[in-house]
Amino acid sequence: MADSQLHTAADLIQLAVTRGLTFGTAESLTGGAVAAAIVEVPGASACFEGGVVSYSHEVKEKTLGISHELLERQGAVDPEIARSMARGARTALGVDWAVSTTGVAGPEPHDGQEVGTVFLGVSGPNGDDHLELHLSGGRDEIRRESVSRAVDLLASHIRLTDNFQ
Repeated sequence: MADSQLHTAADLIQLAVTRGLTFGTAESLTGGAVAAAIVEVPGASACFEGGVVSYSHEVKEKTLGISHELLERQGAVDPEIARSMARGARTALGVDWAVSTTGVAGPEPHDGQEVGTVFLGVSGPNGDDHLELHLSGGRDEIRRESVSRAVDLLASHIRLTDNFQ
């Protein structure tokens, strides 16, 4: 990112509205907290279509279209899963952009990943991407930082896109 300040949910909404874009979320680690942060901002309904809380493998498969084989092979805490969750949310919600969260907030490691390992996915008209984070702190801190970074990741991608629909 060119600047050192994180984008806020208000920044994200302003960018999306200005560019006529819609977005949504697919959340595992954050359990809907990204969507909640977005809808706290007045005017969010102009661009935010909704979110999928996909805490279980079954919801990831049935709602987001992630293959059972991929989940079994990679586990839920994986960059490919993060990208697939975002892509699946774009399809399920019919939006231009989507962001996803998957990771381990603790207290124990999960799917072979240490506490604090987080993968954020983003999917948009220009393709899919992910961000890998290694956060420290307790469960609440890891989840809060993941929300902030997910909002920032989506805003950064929207800001950098040349595709103003």
